[in-house]
Amino acid sequence: MKKLFPILLALIGLGAGVGGGMALRPDPEVVSIDPCGDVDPNVAHVEEDPPEAIDENGVPAFEYVKLNNQFIVPDLDEGRVTAMVVLSLNIEAKTGTRELIYAREPKLRDAFLQVLFDHANTGGFKGSFTDSRTMKSLRNALTEVAQKTIGTDVYDVLIIDIVRQDVD
Repeated sequence: MKKLFPILLALIGLGAGVGGGMALRPDPEVVSIDPCGDVDPNVAHVEEDPPEAIDENGVPAFEYVKLNNQFIVPDLDEGRVTAMVVLSLNIEAKTGTRELIYAREPKLRDAFLQVLFDHANTGGFKGSFTDSRTMKSLRNALTEVAQKTIGTDVYDVLIIDIVRQDVD
Protein backbone atom coordinates (compact mmCIF):
# COMPACT_ATOMS: atom_id res chain seq x y z
CA MET A 1 0.00 0.00 0.00
CA LYS A 2 2.91 2.40 0.79
CA LYS A 3 4.32 1.96 -2.74
CA LEU A 4 0.94 2.33 -4.43
CA PHE A 5 0.04 5.67 -2.81
CA PRO A 6 2.75 7.83 -4.55
CA ILE A 7 1.91 6.27 -7.92
CA LEU A 8 -1.80 6.97 -7.36
CA LEU A 9 -1.03 10.60 -6.45
CA ALA A 10 1.13 11.01 -9.59
CA LEU A 11 -1.65 9.65 -11.82
CA ILE A 12 -4.25 11.94 -10.22
CA GLY A 13 -1.92 14.94 -10.67
CA LEU A 14 -1.24 14.02 -14.29
CA GLY A 15 -4.96 13.65 -14.99
CA ALA A 16 -5.73 17.00 -13.36
CA GLY A 17 -2.98 18.70 -15.40
CA VAL A 18 -4.20 17.26 -18.69
CA GLY A 19 -7.80 18.16 -17.85
CA GLY A 20 -6.84 21.71 -16.89
CA GLY A 21 -4.81 22.13 -20.06
CA MET A 22 -7.71 20.98 -22.22
CA ALA A 23 -10.19 23.22 -20.38
CA LEU A 24 -7.97 26.31 -20.66
CA ARG A 25 -6.90 25.74 -24.27
CA PRO A 26 -7.15 28.97 -26.37
CA ASP A 27 -9.50 29.34 -29.33
CA PRO A 28 -8.25 27.86 -32.65
CA GLU A 29 -8.04 31.35 -34.24
CA VAL A 30 -5.54 32.46 -31.64
CA VAL A 31 -3.42 29.32 -32.04
CA SER A 32 -3.25 29.71 -35.83
CA ILE A 33 -1.22 32.94 -35.56
CA ASP A 34 2.40 31.90 -35.96
CA PRO A 35 5.01 34.19 -34.38
CA CYS A 36 7.57 33.04 -36.96
CA GLY A 37 5.55 34.64 -39.74
CA ASP A 38 4.40 31.49 -41.51
CA VAL A 39 1.05 32.07 -43.16
CA ASP A 40 -1.86 29.71 -42.60
CA PRO A 41 -3.98 29.79 -45.80
CA ASN A 42 -7.15 29.03 -43.82
CA VAL A 43 -6.92 32.21 -41.72
CA ALA A 44 -7.55 35.74 -42.98
CA HIS A 45 -4.51 37.96 -42.45
CA VAL A 46 -4.18 41.70 -42.08
CA GLU A 47 -1.65 43.44 -44.30
CA GLU A 48 1.40 44.63 -42.37
CA ASP A 49 1.60 48.05 -44.02
CA PRO A 50 -1.52 50.13 -44.57
CA PRO A 51 -2.26 50.88 -48.23
CA GLU A 52 -1.32 54.56 -47.79
CA ALA A 53 2.21 53.50 -46.78
CA ILE A 54 2.94 52.65 -50.45
CA ASP A 55 3.15 55.44 -53.03
CA GLU A 56 1.77 55.28 -56.57
CA ASN A 57 5.00 53.67 -57.88
CA GLY A 58 4.83 50.83 -55.35
CA VAL A 59 7.69 52.27 -53.29
CA PRO A 60 7.26 52.46 -49.51
CA ALA A 61 6.46 56.00 -48.39
CA PHE A 62 8.64 55.61 -45.31
CA GLU A 63 12.21 54.75 -44.40
CA TYR A 64 14.06 53.61 -41.30
CA VAL A 65 16.79 55.88 -40.01
CA LYS A 66 19.31 54.26 -37.67
CA LEU A 67 20.70 56.57 -35.02
CA ASN A 68 24.47 56.40 -34.98
CA ASN A 69 25.21 55.57 -31.34
CA GLN A 70 23.53 53.61 -28.60
CA PHE A 71 21.87 55.23 -25.60
CA ILE A 72 23.28 54.40 -22.16
CA VAL A 73 20.97 55.04 -19.21
CA PRO A 74 21.89 54.47 -15.55
CA ASP A 75 19.22 52.90 -13.34
CA LEU A 76 19.43 54.40 -9.86
CA ASP A 77 18.23 53.14 -6.51
CA GLU A 78 18.56 55.59 -3.59
CA GLY A 79 21.14 57.62 -5.48
CA ARG A 80 23.30 54.59 -6.33
CA VAL A 81 23.70 53.11 -9.79
CA THR A 82 22.26 49.58 -9.66
CA ALA A 83 22.14 48.82 -13.38
CA MET A 84 23.04 50.18 -16.80
CA VAL A 85 20.58 50.00 -19.68
CA VAL A 86 21.82 50.20 -23.28
CA LEU A 87 19.38 50.86 -26.13
CA SER A 88 19.62 51.14 -29.91
CA LEU A 89 16.90 53.13 -31.64
CA ASN A 90 15.68 53.54 -35.21
CA ILE A 91 13.22 56.11 -36.47
CA GLU A 92 10.46 55.28 -38.94
CA ALA A 93 9.94 58.44 -40.97
CA LYS A 94 8.63 59.72 -44.28
CA THR A 95 10.90 58.92 -47.22
CA GLY A 96 13.38 61.75 -47.77
CA THR A 97 13.68 62.90 -44.16
CA ARG A 98 16.93 61.05 -43.42
CA GLU A 99 19.11 64.15 -43.87
CA LEU A 100 16.81 66.26 -41.69
CA ILE A 101 16.96 63.65 -38.92
CA TYR A 102 20.76 63.46 -39.09
CA ALA A 103 21.00 67.27 -39.11
CA ARG A 104 18.93 67.45 -35.91
CA GLU A 105 20.37 64.32 -34.30
CA PRO A 106 22.10 66.10 -31.37
CA LYS A 107 18.84 67.78 -30.33
CA LEU A 108 16.94 64.53 -30.91
CA ARG A 109 19.43 62.52 -28.82
CA ASP A 110 19.12 65.06 -26.00
CA ALA A 111 15.33 64.77 -26.06
CA PHE A 112 15.50 60.97 -26.19
CA LEU A 113 17.93 60.88 -23.24
CA GLN A 114 15.56 63.04 -21.19
CA VAL A 115 12.69 60.63 -21.90
CA LEU A 116 14.91 57.64 -21.08
CA PHE A 117 16.11 59.21 -17.81
CA ASP A 118 12.52 60.02 -16.81
CA HIS A 119 11.53 56.44 -17.63
CA ALA A 120 14.41 55.11 -15.50
CA ASN A 121 13.57 57.44 -12.60
CA THR A 122 9.97 56.22 -12.52
CA GLY A 123 11.13 52.60 -12.27
CA GLY A 124 10.60 51.73 -15.94
CA PHE A 125 13.80 49.67 -16.14
CA LYS A 126 13.22 47.71 -12.92
CA GLY A 127 11.64 44.26 -12.73
CA SER A 128 10.12 43.02 -15.98
CA PHE A 129 11.10 46.12 -17.95
CA THR A 130 10.41 44.39 -21.29
CA ASP A 131 6.72 43.94 -20.48
CA SER A 132 4.66 44.97 -23.51
CA ARG A 133 2.80 47.74 -21.65
CA THR A 134 6.04 49.24 -20.34
CA MET A 135 7.74 49.07 -23.74
CA LYS A 136 4.69 50.55 -25.50
CA SER A 137 4.59 53.54 -23.13
CA LEU A 138 8.34 54.09 -23.66
CA ARG A 139 7.98 53.90 -27.46
CA ASN A 140 5.02 56.29 -27.37
CA ALA A 141 6.97 58.82 -25.27
CA LEU A 142 9.98 58.55 -27.61
CA THR A 143 7.74 58.97 -30.68
CA GLU A 144 6.03 62.00 -29.15
CA VAL A 145 9.32 63.76 -28.43
CA ALA A 146 10.68 62.85 -31.89
CA GLN A 147 7.61 64.39 -33.53
CA LYS A 148 8.08 67.55 -31.45
CA THR A 149 11.75 67.74 -32.48
CA ILE A 150 11.59 66.65 -36.15
CA GLY A 151 7.94 67.13 -37.09
CA THR A 152 5.01 65.00 -38.20
CA ASP A 153 7.18 63.22 -40.78
CA VAL A 154 8.25 60.89 -37.95
CA TYR A 155 5.83 57.97 -37.67
CA ASP A 156 7.38 55.80 -34.96
CA VAL A 157 10.48 55.11 -32.87
CA LEU A 158 11.64 51.51 -32.85
CA ILE A 159 13.61 49.99 -29.99
CA ILE A 160 15.98 47.69 -31.86
CA ASP A 161 18.15 46.47 -28.97
CA ILE A 162 17.76 46.77 -25.23
CA VAL A 163 20.13 45.33 -22.65
CA ARG A 164 20.19 45.74 -18.88
CA GLN A 165 23.35 44.93 -16.93
CA ASP A 166 23.11 44.90 -13.13
CA VAL A 167 26.05 46.54 -11.37
CA ASP A 168 27.41 44.67 -8.36
